[in-house]
Amino acid sequence: MIHLGVNIDHCATVRQARYRDAGATVGGAVEPDPVAFAVAAERAGADGITVHLREDRRHIQERDVWRLRESIATRLNLEMACTPEMTAFALKLKPEFVCVVPEGRQEVTTEGGLDVVGNLARVGPCVEALAAAGIKVSLFIDPDEPQIAMSASVGATFVELHTGAYAHAYFTPHRAKEFQRLRLGCAQARDVGLTVNAGHGINYVNIAEIRTLPHLYELNIGHSIVSRALFTGVDEAVREMKARMKG
Repeated sequence: MIHLGVNIDHCATVRQARYRDAGATVGGAVEPDPVAFAVAAERAGADGITVHLREDRRHIQERDVWRLRESIATRLNLEMACTPEMTAFALKLKPEFVCVVPEGRQEVTTEGGLDVVGNLARVGPCVEALAAAGIKVSLFIDPDEPQIAMSASVGATFVELHTGAYAHAYFTPHRAKEFQRLRLGCAQARDVGLTVNAGHGINYVNIAEIRTLPHLYELNIGHSIVSRALFTGVDEAVREMKARMKG
């Protein structure tokens, strides 16, 4: 069975659009509450909650993360940039999982995988410090053999394969090529001892094909579930995604 990690970042995006300068993340008129969204997602069957605490704090705030750590009943997956500041924060928080991602200030959301090969001097010590604290570390990478091999070499437990190129190509002639890249990436990662997650751009349509990728442990899905929840509510949005993941 493939696990579902629900990313709640864009619940916080809605809150920040109105209450960025409110001085609070919850209470009074401030809404919606991402922690309440997370608890509802768990109740509907989510196997974990994912948040990306970005350096510019554009959606999720530190207080959200601490409240999640105290409130959720499943497991917390913290997405973070490979920086000393974020490593120090993760070591204080001690989530069950950390996923190290690339981060650009101008991007709307994370685009492209982490270049582990080109940033070994930064990624290696970050993975080592987190692993020493008992945190399971994943690296968010493109499904390319050199990145997969280096991820295993630096001591990551997981990789999260970036499915964005496939999602963007879904309605184009390039879809089959991108799916084959993912399929080979899953096999290569498993062969070098990595547990395989995947995420970015997965929705209620392409999940039918994504779920057939080999060796998947978890899918991290956010935007599509938050979008569906606007029409159906959180419970139904999560339950439907779980049902489609099972086929």
